[in-house]
Amino acid sequence: MNNRQLFLQHVAQTSDAPLALEIVKASGMYMWDVNDKRYLDLIAGISVCNIGHCHPAVVKAIQEQSQQYMHLLVYGEFVQSPQVAFATLLTQHLPEQLNSVYFTNSGAEAVEGAMKLAKRYTGRTEIAAFNRSYHGSTQGALSILGDEYWRNAYRPLLPGIQHLEYNNFDSLELITRKTAAVIAESVQGEGGVIVPQREWLHALREKCTATGTLLILDEIQCGFGRNGSLWAFEQFGITPDILLLGKALGGGMPLGAFIASREVMWTLTNNPVLGHITTFGGHPVSCAAGLAAFKVLLDQDLVKDVKAKEQLFLQQLQHPAIKSVRSLGLMIAVEFENFAINKKVIDRCIERGVLTDWFLFAAECMRIAPPLVITPEEIKWACEVIVASSY
Repeated sequence: MNNRQLFLQHVAQTSDAPLALEIVKASGMYMWDVNDKRYLDLIAGISVCNIGHCHPAVVKAIQEQSQQYMHLLVYGEFVQSPQVAFATLLTQHLPEQLNSVYFTNSGAEAVEGAMKLAKRYTGRTEIAAFNRSYHGSTQGALSILGDEYWRNAYRPLLPGIQHLEYNNFDSLELITRKTAAVIAESVQGEGGVIVPQREWLHALREKCTATGTLLILDEIQCGFGRNGSLWAFEQFGITPDILLLGKALGGGMPLGAFIASREVMWTLTNNPVLGHITTFGGHPVSCAAGLAAFKVLLDQDLVKDVKAKEQLFLQQLQHPAIKSVRSLGLMIAVEFENFAINKKVIDRCIERGVLTDWFLFAAECMRIAPPLVITPEEIKWACEVIVASSY
């Protein structure tokens, strides 16, 4: 049996029609399959590879750290230099109150940890989230995920969950002194790049402050420069009580984090002791990779050109079949009439060497979220392929 057949037989599938591309190499903006066909990557592993695939600085950091030590003991007991260095650098580029980092294995686990932290700190049990939001597939994260199609098959889920309407002022009245936390994506990703109104986000922040509710902002998909600022919340002039990171955090390695003030985070250390614990969270090799990737992002100032590249995409994506284009930085949703048309365009793009995808809660929209290192020439070519595939 060949690799494709073995993949279908022995690797658990998440759909009955996987892409099943057999990639043997990836570098920068590109991936190559077993037949040496090259693909321009317009989704960056779903916003993971912000500085491109296999950046030499990240590869070097992985090699060096793996030769020093890998797993030692459960998270938080030993002083591990990659964790310390990465947490320090992250907090140096965050608001002062976001000064304590808890590393996890993934974004979903960061969500779970933040939910526990909010309940523990406030002594409350209710959590509010938003319709068309995505926060992961574990039981707790699924409970707050904003789409009943995905939730329904796994009920009963966590009690005490409310789903509000994003960008809706009336929904904010449902936040009360019983609410432990409100969790919101700074920009809704799987909903098809829904950007919050600045006034609404300020009203959400004010309502949380007034009711003693913790505001959790999920930047797992949109953090690390994707929206044209290092953190998306910076563009709206607010600061969360807890920030969630993942995807690009590890530079291509599995890593997540929830970040709060030391005062809030300290509640996980007692009553009970080990209030949140993980074996592999903040793995030293993942932290070394993430630290190297973050340094590249900062040192090369990759964020500064994101808005100009966004505008280039918007200028080029013109076709009668394209109903609208929504974006904030290099997080773009290209809307077609329906999923059938979108899927046909996506398949044609892949055939022509441009890899793209669709959104979970906006299946009629094509996802564009390339590595931030994409060049103007690559943007123009990608758009030419998309437009040509739309006929």
